[in-house]
Amino acid sequence: MKRHLTLPLILLLTGFGFAYAQPLQEGKNDIYYHRYISAEKFFNNYLMQHPSDGEAVLLLTKCYLVQHKLPEANTLMASAPSAKINDPYFLVATGAVCLANGKNNDSCRSFFDQAIDMTKGKDPEILGAIAEMETISPNGNMRFALELIQKAMKRSKYDAGLYVLMGNAYRNLHNGGEAFKAYITATQKNKSLAEAYYLLGKIFVSQNNPEMYVGYFNKALDADPNYGPAMYELYRHYLYAKPDAQRAMQYFKKYAAVSDKNVRHEYALTDLLYLNKEYAGAIKNAKNLIRAEKDSVEPRIYKLIGYSYAESSDSLNALKFMHQYFQHGNDSDFIAKDFETMAQLFKSMDDDQDSVVKYYQLAITISKNPAKLAQYYKDLAAIAAANKDYVAQAKWYRLYYSLKVDVSNVDLFNWGIAAYRSNNYALADSVFGLYTEKYPDQGFGYYWRARTNAVIDTGMTAGLAVPYYSQLIEITERDSLSDTDKKWMLEAYGYVAAYEANTQKNYDKAIEYFDKILEIDPENGDALKYISILEATIKKKEEIN
Repeated sequence: MKRHLTLPLILLLTGFGFAYAQPLQEGKNDIYYHRYISAEKFFNNYLMQHPSDGEAVLLLTKCYLVQHKLPEANTLMASAPSAKINDPYFLVATGAVCLANGKNNDSCRSFFDQAIDMTKGKDPEILGAIAEMETISPNGNMRFALELIQKAMKRSKYDAGLYVLMGNAYRNLHNGGEAFKAYITATQKNKSLAEAYYLLGKIFVSQNNPEMYVGYFNKALDADPNYGPAMYELYRHYLYAKPDAQRAMQYFKKYAAVSDKNVRHEYALTDLLYLNKEYAGAIKNAKNLIRAEKDSVEPRIYKLIGYSYAESSDSLNALKFMHQYFQHGNDSDFIAKDFETMAQLFKSMDDDQDSVVKYYQLAITISKNPAKLAQYYKDLAAIAAANKDYVAQAKWYRLYYSLKVDVSNVDLFNWGIAAYRSNNYALADSVFGLYTEKYPDQGFGYYWRARTNAVIDTGMTAGLAVPYYSQLIEITERDSLSDTDKKWMLEAYGYVAAYEANTQKNYDKAIEYFDKILEIDPENGDALKYISILEATIKKKEEIN
């Protein structure tokens, strides 16, 4: 569980009035507002002038530990004056660093015991400070921390900060109910304690309950409009949980204004500019990051620039920065959309179809989204068709159909035609068979299945095409025919007539079909010629018999 740290007990005892001109107050304020870099700088400067101030050492130790700077904490302890053994704050700091190094808890706790003995167990500040060091340590003893907090409360029962510490200890014990009660009590003791409202919100973040946590984070800001940690959580809420780029930007700017300045802010601002479609600003910020960070810049910044240029219809610059992204990034970080973007950029430039295909194929290798895969396959099929590569077109349509997406009649038709044009007649017959099953009232499937089987059965010996031409005739025969219908019917009647005449030797039946051709096209020379030939053949046979 992530530790949520309280304002040092020493500050809590001032009642948050900040009215006292205490020498350490500025640093304490920075810790409370999670400005640990500023606090660290303050206490380092202070200790250069007052190296024996145990309280300052403890506060600097906390700054290091919450930032996971254990080497710095160890160096601080090693350089501390020998007088530290006589200062309870030094002893608390020593015990905290001991715990952070994963040493034996009993040996570490001996430093805490010495500090307690030195203050006769009556100093609520020392009791609270030890409790806090236990709560911020991964190796801390929460039961011991709660015991110390209870003792401190007996001597400082109105201190809201002690209830915050209690809530933190219970949270570390995964007891959200008791933590909630403790934080609520803290707000009752001090209605201006923004930290308590913030920590209440964090409970509900862990429960994924946005209605509750947004409410508490807003209460934290009502209590203290400058409480940056609450602004940060609201920024993240509108960035991830309930995406609203404009509101995320609003909270981020407020947070950045009251928090330590660091390079992470520039990354976050650059992301938000992109999400808010402020592409020129995003590009400018990202390029500044590259200049400042040099080889340490996160590779995704090159991608962000590439995407921003793509959205700005500058394909040339988009490709330039996307290439740099692939050069600097790790294969494990690349996503399908990165390769899709490259394919679309090359496609928009109409000068490198091989690269379009290459990047779509790369996108296919890592995409897990059926809808995206379907679109990639269709795009690749369209490219293959434009290149008259019908083998490839049929392949991509086969993969498209294998996804079991909602295939349209046009998709099936294009797949069948690609198979037909690539001389894969068995596949074409199968695809047009699917077409007739799915769209039995449309003639396209029957017509092309007939033509496919006519190619397979070139000698008309098996009559493979006849059933499909017959089905085409059945669903198309009507009083009013379109030009396409007329074309189909003329071809169907002609084929069946030829089959009846040449294979079945049923000349009367053949003449019936040629007559049907004349009903559509009375001047059809072939029909008139073949009718004449067939009638003469029939007459000759009759004369012989």
